[in-house]
Amino acid sequence: MQTNTPSRSTIRLTRRGRLALVATGAVVAGTAVGVPLLTLRDDGAPRPTTLVIPEGRRASQVYTAIDKALELPAGTAKRSVAKARLKLPEGAEGNPEGYLFPATYPLGEKTTPEKLLARMVDTADRKFNGAPIAAGAQRNAMNVYQAVTVASIVQAEASTKADMGKVARVIFNRLERGMPLQMDSTVNYALGRSTLRAKVTDTEVDSPYNSYERMGLPPTPIGNPGEDAMRAAINPAPGDWLYFVTVTPGDTRFTADYEEHRRNVAESEARQRKSGEQPEK
Repeated sequence: MQTNTPSRSTIRLTRRGRLALVATGAVVAGTAVGVPLLTLRDDGAPRPTTLVIPEGRRASQVYTAIDKALELPAGTAKRSVAKARLKLPEGAEGNPEGYLFPATYPLGEKTTPEKLLARMVDTADRKFNGAPIAAGAQRNAMNVYQAVTVASIVQAEASTKADMGKVARVIFNRLERGMPLQMDSTVNYALGRSTLRAKVTDTEVDSPYNSYERMGLPPTPIGNPGEDAMRAAINPAPGDWLYFVTVTPGDTRFTADYEEHRRNVAESEARQRKSGEQPEK
């Protein structure tokens, strides 16, 4: 995340992105690896019997994982969305982003992309559309779809489960103050990439997902959040924070004071330089 109300060119806050690969039908991201159970076909080649979708993966990554797991030509799962008759919220306008629920799904001989996508959306529907989620969204002046959008940003930005409620609070605090969210995760989504840092030039991209230039929430979720992120989105931690930056792994610092935030960012960048990583400008 990057939140920098004064002088964007002089100080930036970058949370983090996600580097994602797809291997043998499972999405592999950072140090969290989802590995499918394997059986052997008659020809000896491994065949996955389950597909693991970790939290936070984008729809595009899920489509790729489905194609690989079912041994289908690239693009098959994405083209199947229109035929799957997915039960999505009206606001989604047919886009399943946010509702391809992260979980482990069995792969049978007759599994099709349509059936797999429908199972993911049905799982999300059960998880997200209960009374507690609806009530929590209403408490925060949102509908459920907007809550899922907040949860997707929380999932992308928070480095630990413990930080999720604080990240959610930063989002709400900035919305309530009429401040742009300035989240690198939304810019990376606009650019169709996953990266640790977004450059200043990236934040000038013309996109409704550019939360540096556009006010409010992005038009859709930016990934598929899990239950922890959703709970954080409807029950944000109490606090007045407006900024956060991860200085070292496990040390994310939240503050409402811009000057303190500048010092935290400077420390983060100094540590990057010491470790050989060049901070983005």
